[in-house]
Order: sequence, then structure tokens, then C-alpha cells
Amino acid sequence: MLTIASRCWLCQCPLHLAVQGICSLCQKTLPVAPPCCLRCGLPSSGGRTDCGRCLLKPPPWDAMIFASPYEMPVSGLVLRFKFSGQPELDTALARLLLLRWQERYRLCSLPRPDVLLSVPLHQRRYFSRGYNQSELLAKPLARWLHCDYLPDALSRDRRTTSQQSLTERERKWNLRKAFTCHVSLRDKHVMLLDDVVTTGSTVREISKILRNHGVASIQIACICRTLQT
Repeated sequence: MLTIASRCWLCQCPLHLAVQGICSLCQKTLPVAPPCCLRCGLPSSGGRTDCGRCLLKPPPWDAMIFASPYEMPVSGLVLRFKFSGQPELDTALARLLLLRWQERYRLCSLPRPDVLLSVPLHQRRYFSRGYNQSELLAKPLARWLHCDYLPDALSRDRRTTSQQSLTERERKWNLRKAFTCHVSLRDKHVMLLDDVVTTGSTVREISKILRNHGVASIQIACICRTLQT
């Protein structure tokens, strides 16, 4: 009998390879983002150049890669993965991100990351959920990209209010001095992984810390990017 791991997470059709998670037919129907700035990940007609927002106020990272805009059905899979106790979705979602990273790598010669970091959870939230969804995504992705994954490099030292209920301005203040980097990353090409990027406040705060540690470059990678902030 086929198990859930050998069926497509969307249509439930059998898969030839369980690791795929999503069948080729469903992949063809996944939402496609409009032309977006390669740096901030927001809609832009500028092609390979930075958008006007990034020219006026560059974010502290160099590139953003996302598997899908925050739309169904991928957003639904992320919610199941994050809040419904389905950590077994990690490989399927990570594979979607890998495919998009490979496209960007071929398009504009992104540096292959030396180190992969995941956005940390506060200890209480980790114990409540039972796992860090970004950490689960990072493990297979680091293996496929042949880079080091450092799960303890970042810590979330201060418990913050849930970002979902806050405005962009409130999110920035909510995260001030919430993170610490514990390792030397000087001259390293770093990929920072989160499940969803909305306003970018979380990855912005961490990226500033990484810049202070002398990293060579920062790529932000996420499963879903909200295209209207």
C-alpha cells in the first residue's frame, strides 16, 4: 500500500520518487510571480537591475530567492507545515526552493553559499511547536547545495510578539536586539533561510548582524514571499 510520503501532497496521485513531494503536473500549475527585483523580491519591471526601492534604500542583503508568491496552494502547504504538525512536508517544500535557486544561479551567477543559516525560534516557541520549520527546510537544502548548515549560529534571545499582528513599523521595533550570531562568518557567502518573508523585518534585522560579522554576501531564501507589503 502506498503511504502519504509516496503521494503528491496536492493531488494525492502516486509519485515515482517520494522525495519529489509534488508531482510534475501540479508543479506546472503552481503560482508564478510577476517580474520581481532580484534583490528585494518585490514586483519590478527593472529586470536584472535593482528596483527603485533598492536604489533609494538598499536592503542589507544582496539577493532574495523564493519558491512561490504567498498564494495557494503553496501558502496552504506552508501553513500545514508550520501550524498543523506536518514536519514531513520539509523535503517537498525545500525541493521547490532548490529548483528556484538553480534557476537564479543559472540566470545571474549567484555565488554558491558557503554557509546556510536558518531563522531561529525563541526557545519557548520551539518547545510549543516541537520543531523549527526553517531548520527542517535547511537540512536537505544544505545537503543539496553542498554547503555547511550551522543550526546554532543564530539565537533568538528575546521572546517577541507574533509578527503577524503587527504593522511594518511595529515589526521593526519588535525585533530590535532579538538575535545574536555566535560564530565567525567573515568573508563567507551566506544563505539565510526563512519559511515566509512578508515585510522582511526579520531577515533585515539578522542581515544587519551578519554584515557586522563581515560576511561576503547574503542571500535570503524563503518558500513564499508576500508581494504586497
